[in-house]
Amino acid sequence: MAAQVASGQERLAGEARAGLWLPCCLGVLAGTAAQVQQASLWPAWAYGGLTLAGAALLAWAGRPLRGGWRGSALVAFSGMALLVAALCGARAGWYLRSALDPELEGRDLVVVGTVSAMPQPGELATRLRLDVQGAQLEGRPVDVPPRIDLSWYHGTLWSTGADGQPDAAVQRSAELRAGDRWRLQVRLRAPHGNLNPHGFDYELYLWERGVQATGYVRAGPSDLPPQLMARGWRHPVERARQAVREAIFARIADRAQAGVVAALAMGDQGAVERADWELFRATGVSHLLSVSGLHVTMFAWLAGAAVAAAWRRLAWRGGHACLWWPAQQAGLVGGVLLAAAYAAFSGWGVPAQRTLLMLASIALLRLAGRQWPWPLVWALACSVVLVLDPWALLQPGFWLSFVAVGVLFATDAGQPRAAPASPGWRAAGAFVRMLREQWIVTVALAPLSLLLFQQVSLVGLLANLLAIPWVTLVLTPLALLGVLLPPLWDVAAWAVAALALVLAELARWPFATFSTPAVPLAVGAAALLGAVLLVLRAPVGLRLAGLPLLLPALLWQPPRPAHGSFELLAADIGQGNAVLVRTARHSLLYDTGPRYGQDSDAGHRVLVPLLRALGERLDTVVVSHSDGDHSGGAATVLAMQPQAALLASLPAEHALRALRPGAPCAAGQHWEWDGVAFTVLHPAPGAPASAKANADSCVLRIANAHQAVLLAGDIEQPQEAALVAARVALRADVLLVPHHGSKTSSSPGFLAQVAPRIALVQAGYRNRFGHPAPEVVQRLQAHGIAVQASARCGAMAWRSDAPARVHCERARAPRYWHHAVDGAVPMRADLDPPAGLPGGPRR
Repeated sequence: MAAQVASGQERLAGEARAGLWLPCCLGVLAGTAAQVQQASLWPAWAYGGLTLAGAALLAWAGRPLRGGWRGSALVAFSGMALLVAALCGARAGWYLRSALDPELEGRDLVVVGTVSAMPQPGELATRLRLDVQGAQLEGRPVDVPPRIDLSWYHGTLWSTGADGQPDAAVQRSAELRAGDRWRLQVRLRAPHGNLNPHGFDYELYLWERGVQATGYVRAGPSDLPPQLMARGWRHPVERARQAVREAIFARIADRAQAGVVAALAMGDQGAVERADWELFRATGVSHLLSVSGLHVTMFAWLAGAAVAAAWRRLAWRGGHACLWWPAQQAGLVGGVLLAAAYAAFSGWGVPAQRTLLMLASIALLRLAGRQWPWPLVWALACSVVLVLDPWALLQPGFWLSFVAVGVLFATDAGQPRAAPASPGWRAAGAFVRMLREQWIVTVALAPLSLLLFQQVSLVGLLANLLAIPWVTLVLTPLALLGVLLPPLWDVAAWAVAALALVLAELARWPFATFSTPAVPLAVGAAALLGAVLLVLRAPVGLRLAGLPLLLPALLWQPPRPAHGSFELLAADIGQGNAVLVRTARHSLLYDTGPRYGQDSDAGHRVLVPLLRALGERLDTVVVSHSDGDHSGGAATVLAMQPQAALLASLPAEHALRALRPGAPCAAGQHWEWDGVAFTVLHPAPGAPASAKANADSCVLRIANAHQAVLLAGDIEQPQEAALVAARVALRADVLLVPHHGSKTSSSPGFLAQVAPRIALVQAGYRNRFGHPAPEVVQRLQAHGIAVQASARCGAMAWRSDAPARVHCERARAPRYWHHAVDGAVPMRADLDPPAGLPGGPRR
């Protein structure tokens, strides 16, 4: 009897343990979500205690409890959540132990390390990732992070000898290869990116990739010459990818076509031109060129189907080995292995890694014969990914691939299909299935795309139906086979040109894309549920119930200031100005930030996504003057806001004048929007252009009945004195500090006349000009003015109905991986490239 009781208890315990998979998976999600929301990390002993508590609860959950399965499930959920949160926090704390010492920022360091990834050539510099093996400061060893990202500016890739010819001892960019070991003199800083509402988190991007410092190589005449210490073999895949990229660009004359071929052949998305990316995004086919989670998932799905079909065909023809292993299992293994090989040669990016983990988990369950319902399989795969990469939870690629796989699971009939007798019918059936799956993924992911990117392509279904077979069956095989037979790359280039013509025609269709403002999480989740209901295999009534859930997301409009009020948002764009001003029904953008390179500017990286997320249609773009850190993003913004008028202080020959004719800034211009007055105070009407563009800056005052803001551009002390002498209305509650806080501006008389309560400084972290100057900050504080700087604050928001507060983006949702800048402003200008080089200090 005792043996029977013991056996019964053991069986009950086994059943309880088997039924706890889903609560454990939900615990992984909850624990990960809680930990990645932490503003700062706890001490190690706290995570150790949570680990012990979580392990104890999980052990307890495996025993029969008085509350039955529900009690065990609750205990298992709580234990797994505590355990996962503790392990994630402990892992983050261990990682932070190797962060860059602030005392080493901006110092001349000598590092020895191996180039661990394919170098990325750019307009101004070549970017490389270095795995550091040792570092010295003034001859003594120091600890630096094990992985750093460096920029090697083109002007420092060679030196000039006594005969005026390049010195061959210093390596050119073409000789930078993955796997090589170098000794370099560098200057480093902590990872620091721009933080804006709904913007890209660059610091999280570096955190996930293990990069804990960025900087640049110093190789000027007075610096230690770079030394190639050894040709390496440690990164053969990256070295092979680099060789293939160079061969493609040497073979194909058109750089745009070569970039697409390189992206398809070896996953170099950086080679694709910006205009091509915009075309691919507008038509919804960018996933075909970006090795994202969705891309790897679709590749594995198609590869698995192809392997399974080939396996069945071999079995029908008498292949004995194919009879003892089912085609479904062969397809699973083949799909995962082929996807892994593709992801490895395509750069082994973080999104590809986590997607492969998810796919491998699903494949192992099916190979083990576990007949779990698909929601449990789905949850387990998600849990495996989050345990190994907790920060994937914050990445759009995770959700796109996760939702795509889940929707395909949910809509799969799950029944074996009878093979049609005719090959023609089989082909027609395959086409219908592909059409259905593409339709399912397009509809289901549309709300998620709106939630994450505020944009979805309405021609995406048609574009993908054309592009997927063209890219999969024509372009990608030609790009890969070109490695063995380079003339095939010429054919691939022609195929790229044909695809671009078709996509460009689709992009010209009216309403080719649909954009909405960023919606609250609850509204986006409801829309996603509605889209999933629409594509489920369910009764028509249940599917139609998804339509009302879509409407709030489609009709959502963000709140705006009340009539007579206004607000401003000083975007975090690095070294430059860009301020969005909003009234009840109108919007103005004052300056458009810097130009970062030939194909990159603040408009493209920050302002266009920000305006889309806020649902803004600009009425006016003001470009204060022609300096690149104020006008660099104007062309991009104006192209995306064709209705906006241009008000600018620019010379007649400036390129923006040809792009968008507009009125010149002139003192006395005045207009009113929704009870808010806008007045231009400088420059004087009809005044000749100054020798220095700063002197012609457009100064704009914005005021309602109670508060005012003064946007001062780059005016300097002579222009400040002229404004004070003119006795114009200068008083303001908020001052955009002139010239980013340069010591040539913000004179005492000017500050006394404006008398602001708050001063906003838009300047890059450790910028090369030393903005804001310490004496200017001291002068502002001596006048009782509160100083906020974008380097410390991120994007800065101010509202006229709450005039005493500035809302900092870094304070709104702080995370432990975000860089915390001590003090009100950045301190030193010691991370500039050598003078005279592209991007170096101006004399």
